[in-house]
Amino acid sequence: MRVLVTGGAGFIGSALVRYLVLERGYEVLNVDALTYAGYLPSLRDVEGRSNYRFLKADICDASAMERAFAEFGPDRIMHLAAESHVDRSITGAADFIRTNVFGTFTLLEGARSYWSQLSGRGKEAFRFLHVSTDEVYGSLGSDGLFSEATPYDPSSPYSASKASSDHLAKAWQRTYGFPVVVSNCSNNYGPYHFPEKLIPLTILNALGGERLPVYGKGKNVRDWLYVEDHARALDLIAERGRIGETYNVGGRNERRNIDVVRTICAILDELVPANRPRDELIEFVTDRPGHDARYAIDASKLENELGWRAREDFESGIRKTVQWYLGNEWWWRPLRERYAGERLGLVRSSGR
Repeated sequence: MRVLVTGGAGFIGSALVRYLVLERGYEVLNVDALTYAGYLPSLRDVEGRSNYRFLKADICDASAMERAFAEFGPDRIMHLAAESHVDRSITGAADFIRTNVFGTFTLLEGARSYWSQLSGRGKEAFRFLHVSTDEVYGSLGSDGLFSEATPYDPSSPYSASKASSDHLAKAWQRTYGFPVVVSNCSNNYGPYHFPEKLIPLTILNALGGERLPVYGKGKNVRDWLYVEDHARALDLIAERGRIGETYNVGGRNERRNIDVVRTICAILDELVPANRPRDELIEFVTDRPGHDARYAIDASKLENELGWRAREDFESGIRKTVQWYLGNEWWWRPLRERYAGERLGLVRSSGR
């Protein structure tokens, strides 16, 4: 099995690459432009493996993608390359439109051209997995779950760009018969997570005795999915998912943001005691513009149709995550020097 993964130096992408190379033994080509969140040390465990190679390239570069397809000859494309941080999208939406919309279009066209030249079993077995987010569905109230039939209602530039890319992928399947499968996941966490996101930011700030910023009153709810569980799900969806279908991937682990932060503080207080409880570092800050109240995934289709189950609940996964950061300063220290945890996503006043 030869798999081309886009965005394989990112958080979810690197987890997927490690799983495909080390656990599945697939031949993997990792295509990544190495923007700020692409970090090759996340792939240290697969470097030098005979079944792994890396190509620095931008998915918006049609010629580079055409060459990659022709030279590597993938049986499967797993598309994860994306700008993904909501806060950054608020003040820099253009990068999100370029990569997530135009980049996905460019990749789809190049992959369709490559697929159209295949024949026989190779053409029949080929799959293009487009990996997306539950944020395309918008915000839930106090109850209910996102299903694959939930109408799209994106709130941020990031989620709007991902919704656009989802629609492109599905349209390429319906119009051209291109063998696309789509997945939408809940919030991921785990090892190798870029330190601008809530969980790694909280871990590292708390370790350093720095303030722990929490938006609003911390009541926003997210469904947390351990990244290695997600990697297994993506491989399964690409292998056995039905063409043209969408599969939601969620951990069934809803938590309020404030409870996530307090849980991390409690684990750190247990493992690395400080001179005062770390939850005293919590500071409530002005809420993010357009901050969705609640996300929660109904993963029944994935569980019942393909037999996937999350192995980690939030309690086991968050403890593993904290322990990983405690033991891997080599990985996060250089990133911490690049990004010290400053607030992102502030909307400047127009002066009116």
